[in-house]
Amino acid sequence: MLRFFKKHGTLRGGQLSLQSYKALMQNNERIQEILKTLNKRQEENKLNYYQPYKFQKRFHEAGLEANQRLLMAANRVGKSYVGAMEMAAHLTGLYPKWWKGKRFDKPIRAWVCGASNETTRDISQKELFGQPDNPREKGKGSIPKHLIGETTRKPGVPNAHSSVLVKHSTGGWSRVAFKAYEMGAEKFMGESLDLVWLDEEPPQNIYSQCITRTLDKRGQVYLTFTPESGMTEVVQNFTSDLRPGQALVTAGWEDAEHLTEDMKEQILAALPQHERDMRSKGIPMIGSGLVFPIDEDNLAIEPFTIPKHFARIAAIDFGYDHPTAVVWLAWDRDEDIVYVYDCYRMAKQIPSHHGSHINEREGSDWIPIVWPHDGYQHDKGSGVTLAEQYRDAYVNMLPFHFENPPALGQKKGGNSVESGLMEMLDRMESGRFKVFNTLYDWFEEYRMYHRKDGKLVKLKDDLMSATRYAALSLRHSTTKNSRWNDKGRLGPDVAVV
Repeated sequence: MLRFFKKHGTLRGGQLSLQSYKALMQNNERIQEILKTLNKRQEENKLNYYQPYKFQKRFHEAGLEANQRLLMAANRVGKSYVGAMEMAAHLTGLYPKWWKGKRFDKPIRAWVCGASNETTRDISQKELFGQPDNPREKGKGSIPKHLIGETTRKPGVPNAHSSVLVKHSTGGWSRVAFKAYEMGAEKFMGESLDLVWLDEEPPQNIYSQCITRTLDKRGQVYLTFTPESGMTEVVQNFTSDLRPGQALVTAGWEDAEHLTEDMKEQILAALPQHERDMRSKGIPMIGSGLVFPIDEDNLAIEPFTIPKHFARIAAIDFGYDHPTAVVWLAWDRDEDIVYVYDCYRMAKQIPSHHGSHINEREGSDWIPIVWPHDGYQHDKGSGVTLAEQYRDAYVNMLPFHFENPPALGQKKGGNSVESGLMEMLDRMESGRFKVFNTLYDWFEEYRMYHRKDGKLVKLKDDLMSATRYAALSLRHSTTKNSRWNDKGRLGPDVAVV
């Protein structure tokens, strides 16, 4: 607009000349045409503009190691959208610059599956190729319009695709076919596949068939659904019996930035009480099996600057194939409230790598790190204990391993897991345990931390274990001007309870 006035002059007597007015209108029309062209380009090339939320990016990245993945999430957070974007990347070979997940370097054969032919058409097909009943919407899904090839119609199902060819970046053609669970397990036999996307929870026998279809090509199966049927066999595959090559990512409404508070309240008000956690947080109805049956809304708070007089403590849970996890707590001793304000979780890395991430945190030189008894395990090559390897990486490890607080008159506290969990639960119930709502990894574990047949399920519990060590070690917490010395003694002003 500034360039326009430089060229055509400013107001004359409070009005534009007729010539300038016409030029302004023409300039405005050109701007509108440019905007229209840009909007169309974006609509027909959504993959180029895809910027995933954190949980969506974690789901994509999990595909690098896991050939079976489940995104178990709340309603309206973008499950089908993320599933379609992943399928589009693999079918076209056009991976975003930030992509760290699985890659195929050639055209693939894939299935997209849903509960019925109609829901598969209206949800998954729409997300991939655009509104099914409107030809003008073709190419407004996740797959760029210019890459959509020959399409085969599904007999008897209006506007439904049976299969579609998609141009791959190498020059060949990928092929994606659409299946429905209502067709029965026998219709899922025979074909060899690179990739299967199951949008909505499948029956176990169909899920097993899909895994079998990908075995010879070492392909992948991924699922995206809300666990409406509770703790089914498929859900338990990922929540109670997670094996190597599997990955679970969860997400609730707090993880979806497009959902406003008004939208959440409106949807929640229309739901029956017993469905609210499942639909807003993606939690299957585990019921009494949850270790902490406390609504996470009662724990989550907005982050704030930790006051200097709050005592600090951190704890680590060692891992390699499963993640190493660290949690940082602040303790308001006046109100006796514990705040989980930071966490870290990463698998398949050595102590020095974890140490560099730990030492990036504010206070790493004086906040003590609690560690469990398995820190005494020796490295087979050097004979150095795990705890010593972290000390060598300049991590401020306590000079002794974790124990629960000793009972009155006792010198040692032992390591009873259940007593530690009950102490945490008591704090949660009484409002003395809070968690910064930005700690998505922490809440992901919290949502699925449960018991099966009365026994604690040791699955995706790394941050929960580290939290228990820290919460039960408040007697070792400290402020900046007091710390543990090299002989394991407390300096001044250290809280002991």
